[in-house]
Amino acid sequence: MTSLNETHDPALRSWVASANAADTGFTIQNLPFAAFRRKGSAEAFRGGVAIGDQIVDLAAVAAAGVFGGAAGEAVRAAAQDKLNALMALGQPAWAALRLALSRGLRQGAAEQGSLQSCLVSQAEAEYDVPARIGDYTDFYTSVHHATNIGRLFRPDNPLMPNYKWVPIGYHGRSSSIGVSGQAFRRPVGQTLPAGAAQPVMGPSRRLDIELELGIFIGSGNAQGEPVDIAEAEEHVFGICLLNDWSARDIQAWEYQPLGPFLSKNFATTISPWIVTLEALAPFRVPFTRPEGDPQPLPYLDSEANRREGSFDIQLQVDLLTPRQREAGGAAATICRTSYRHAYWTVAQMVAHHTVNGCNLQPGDLFGSGTLSGPTLDQAGALIELTAGGKQPLQLPGGEQRSFLEDGDSVVIRGWCEKPGAARIGFGECVGTVLPARG
Repeated sequence: MTSLNETHDPALRSWVASANAADTGFTIQNLPFAAFRRKGSAEAFRGGVAIGDQIVDLAAVAAAGVFGGAAGEAVRAAAQDKLNALMALGQPAWAALRLALSRGLRQGAAEQGSLQSCLVSQAEAEYDVPARIGDYTDFYTSVHHATNIGRLFRPDNPLMPNYKWVPIGYHGRSSSIGVSGQAFRRPVGQTLPAGAAQPVMGPSRRLDIELELGIFIGSGNAQGEPVDIAEAEEHVFGICLLNDWSARDIQAWEYQPLGPFLSKNFATTISPWIVTLEALAPFRVPFTRPEGDPQPLPYLDSEANRREGSFDIQLQVDLLTPRQREAGGAAATICRTSYRHAYWTVAQMVAHHTVNGCNLQPGDLFGSGTLSGPTLDQAGALIELTAGGKQPLQLPGGEQRSFLEDGDSVVIRGWCEKPGAARIGFGECVGTVLPARG
């Protein structure tokens, strides 16, 4: 697990003035990665690192030969259109590049002149999905979400007996993962109306969100070689925001016996910025289980995971309706929670995913599952927030929502902050629902 080092010093200041603003999430202590190009251009996408309201163009840095050694090798890998080559190099290379960037972006750095010419304003940028995602696995790591959903269908026995023993997950669809700003058509599929004897085909009427984090795999493992939990985080490049849109009415009809299919594979939206685990080191918290719950089996347990395996990442979901947009109003916040409430950690997900010999590859993506907190106002899905649609949310201006309507936009934000540490931001994950195809 990554430990604190000079890059986390809260006293560090950058010669990029906007990185020193009190409200920025892209401080010099953060330095998240994305794939970008200038907006509306025919330029190739390439790796970039956020610093304040600017992006360090890593292709320009590589061309200028600013860094040598391991950092130079890493920046050349990051200059490609996707970050897979950088991810494949492993944790020592990521750390070397992050340290070199930290030192070069500090006030008084000798590299200021060279790096200054490599900056692109974020206002002028557009983004791509940052990696070629070979496989996407969606987990189910919030016991509060699992209990809330289970209670809607099984009031007397909401939680399945395996939940507290095994990290539950399923394999999702990678081709429909899009970057923030994604707009997608309302999905269609089979649903079974209440009291009906047979299903009907049509647009989903219970379209929902799922507030999640995305975990990008860096270096992989050979098939047949499990990743030990003590080494699991060395295989994780970083974390982004993720919205796994869900058609609840399609899901209710199709999910037995094999699980979600058309209800999930139509769209998943991620934020462009990937925050490294190293940047998150100041915000580690202990992994604990409620008294009386079973402790993890040995392959899912370690002293380090218990001591600091969880992260206190603050999460917020805002909803912007067409009426609010037309009136120039602000989006309504519908949820606030923290990743610290998750029942399974990042390391446990990696260890479990590979314990049977499954081989992970650079750029693979895990979804954390919906990250609901212990109270209903911290629920990360509309199906929970509205008790299955029976208690609609009351929005500013007199509007209500049980589930998403056409034109609605959902904005997920994430950040870390605490006294004695610099703020770390994840940016935004924005998606918009378009009408179903006619």
